[in-house]
Amino acid sequence: MITNRRFAFKMILWSLIRRRSRLLVALTGVTIGATVLLGLITLCYDIPKQLSQEFRSYGANMVFVKAAATGRLTTEELSEVRKSLPSERLVGLTPFRYEAVRNNMLPYTAVGTSFDDVKKTSPFWRVEGQWPTAPSEVLIGSDIVQATGLQPGRGLLLDGRNSRQQRYDKNFKIVGTLSTGGVEDGFIYMSLSDMEEMTREAVVADLAEASLSTTGTPLPAVAGKVKSDVPSVEPKLVTRVASSEATVLGKLTWLVYLVTFVVLSLTMICVTTTMMTVVMERRREIGLKKALGAENRRVAREFLGEGLMLGILGGILGSFTGFLFARIVSVSVFGRGLNPEFHLVPITVIVCAIVTIVASLWPVRKAVDVEPAIVLRGE
Repeated sequence: MITNRRFAFKMILWSLIRRRSRLLVALTGVTIGATVLLGLITLCYDIPKQLSQEFRSYGANMVFVKAAATGRLTTEELSEVRKSLPSERLVGLTPFRYEAVRNNMLPYTAVGTSFDDVKKTSPFWRVEGQWPTAPSEVLIGSDIVQATGLQPGRGLLLDGRNSRQQRYDKNFKIVGTLSTGGVEDGFIYMSLSDMEEMTREAVVADLAEASLSTTGTPLPAVAGKVKSDVPSVEPKLVTRVASSEATVLGKLTWLVYLVTFVVLSLTMICVTTTMMTVVMERRREIGLKKALGAENRRVAREFLGEGLMLGILGGILGSFTGFLFARIVSVSVFGRGLNPEFHLVPITVIVCAIVTIVASLWPVRKAVDVEPAIVLRGE
């Protein structure tokens, strides 16, 4: 049996070598198909991560508020929310506290937050000057700068009343100007510790914004888990970000599937055409084999073996070029490299082998239908 297999392998290999010019076309088609297949599948694995990082620049995709009609989030509740969120997907969680204040009798809205977390959840913030790093330093929105002429380096006295109707006032130093093109341009931003010191009230938040990677469990499921773990907190999805990200990823995935299907179909047509040509060229050889007693299954096995060998060889060659293709696309589109998914190589080789075998079925049927007597008479 081993001897027969070796002989069959030699026959298939010799047949491929003798017709290498024609079969090289089929091998090229299979290699291109494997390249596109592995490249696109690799991108399918990596694109959600890449796009998730890109979408994070648009801001938070989940907001947490108090479940009751009124009230603020406590430090303990924010801590529980952070624990409930998947740590491997959490980019940042930023609390915000809003207070009505005045400066020179003009009303403003002061916002207490964590600037380290803001840099993670709102990377679109553009700051001219410096970020507050020391106590009593604030950012002012660009709209306030245009209306009042206040500039970084100047002092700012804010006063108001806390929830107990106690008056307060505090001096600050402007260190930077904030520009986002949104409502943030009309606020004054300070640290939560400065907000607590100014209002003489414990650190609380009106809301908290979270930026989460969308890879893995869908965001609605994550929000549901937070609601279950912390009933006093109401999670809300930022629809414009979350839905846009899901839509883009969904359409991109379907596009990848469509392109892969078209390329594999063209590969199958290429292999079928080449194998049909080979069958027509070898009609006399097939007729002679059958006249000498070769069974149809032996003839079919030989052609299917050639197709299988083409699929395996093309799949291996295409795997290397596929990784290169995926890397070039990732660098060109996202400006980042990607990690090769080596476990996709066997899958690519198997798919290419299946495609070439299926593409060889019609030529094999034509081969086994050859009538020895007719062919050997030259008809």
